[in-house]
Amino acid sequence: MYVSQLQMRGGENPVRNWLTPARIVFYCIAMIVLYVVMMTAWVVTSHGFTVHTASRPGADFSIFWSASYALLHGSAAQVYYHPSFDRIQQTLFTNLGHVSMMPWLYPPTFLVLIAPLALLPPLAMYFVFTAGGITLFTAGTLRVSGLVSSLKGSRFAWLVVAAMPCAFVPAMFGQNSLLTAGIAVFALYWLPRKPVLAGLCIGLLAIKPQLALLFPLVLIAARAWRALVAAAFSATLFSALSVLVCGVQSLRDFLVNTGIARETLLEHQRSYWLSSPTTFAALRDSGVPIAASYAAQACVALIAATAVWHVWRKSRDMRLRAASFTIATLLANPYVWHYELAWAGIAIACMVALGLDKGWLRGEQSVIALLWLLPAYELFNRIFSLPQIGPAILLLMLLIIVRRVRLTGDERDERAALIYSHAIQTIR
Repeated sequence: MYVSQLQMRGGENPVRNWLTPARIVFYCIAMIVLYVVMMTAWVVTSHGFTVHTASRPGADFSIFWSASYALLHGSAAQVYYHPSFDRIQQTLFTNLGHVSMMPWLYPPTFLVLIAPLALLPPLAMYFVFTAGGITLFTAGTLRVSGLVSSLKGSRFAWLVVAAMPCAFVPAMFGQNSLLTAGIAVFALYWLPRKPVLAGLCIGLLAIKPQLALLFPLVLIAARAWRALVAAAFSATLFSALSVLVCGVQSLRDFLVNTGIARETLLEHQRSYWLSSPTTFAALRDSGVPIAASYAAQACVALIAATAVWHVWRKSRDMRLRAASFTIATLLANPYVWHYELAWAGIAIACMVALGLDKGWLRGEQSVIALLWLLPAYELFNRIFSLPQIGPAILLLMLLIIVRRVRLTGDERDERAALIYSHAIQTIR
């Protein structure tokens, strides 16, 4: 009854439910088979990853491991000075076969966090790092979304999350987006239950501060003052500790390196635009001038911030809140790589759970499917040079989240009116 009323309030006819629990599990198993086929082909064509000109799994993780080694056996200055850090990478990983084009782009907080990586050999630590990230991401996403219950208690619920392309892509590169997404999703999960612990988690996102950009906004919208104070305290303490370990100069070097990245990579490198699901990248790839692209990116960021504020003020459903926050975070940032779409996996799981629990609205299943496939599209787009469709899909996802909030609110008002009407009739 609730589903049909919800659909009719939105002017929707009943829709065909092709995203059923059984099919969702089947699609994920099929994707795992594709992963195995792809990795096998990669091994064969690269002769067991011995060809120096071929890329290999964990390429980005080797950078993190090298930074850890440099910090443990030297100083942070070696990491932030590009020529010295490149020599360190070439020495530690002789099979790289190329010179790194970009300097170290992470703040001292991230450098301190990954300092223990070099305590184990690179290959062993790559599996530990990746497995830990997938576990954290999967566990947090299942808790926030309630997907286990939505899939009728299926023991494959963890597989539905872990097998998403948005988890496979960062795992393949050995990137940190599974870690940041895991931290964010646990902060969201603990926010109504343990606000101080949630705030401490938010402070850990100082390792990638651009991804915590919207957290103050949603905490204010939710009036989560304890979490806001705890987040500010933990971020400040973590940053101070990192400066103590790495030195004040590391902050200056970090700002210099990010400036280099902005001028050479963000603003002028097409290979980045083809793999970045942002408004800025889509416009630059279309030949739009830099100033106009930044202006459009700012407008989209404002739209995303407004939408997430609306959702957090109008709904207490953490699935809608988490989905809106993660999508808005991706839309608001001009510097987003394909592997950071791990954050979108949280929104996918939350909206799938809502659809299975309350019924699907028109267009929701198609948008979710497109977002589910987007990381694979972005991954291979450097080869095919297709149009950058990432921001359009993310905006559509944000739209269906906002629509779901509006329709849920209308349904709640309608039910309140019916209860009031029934009460009046009873009195009479």
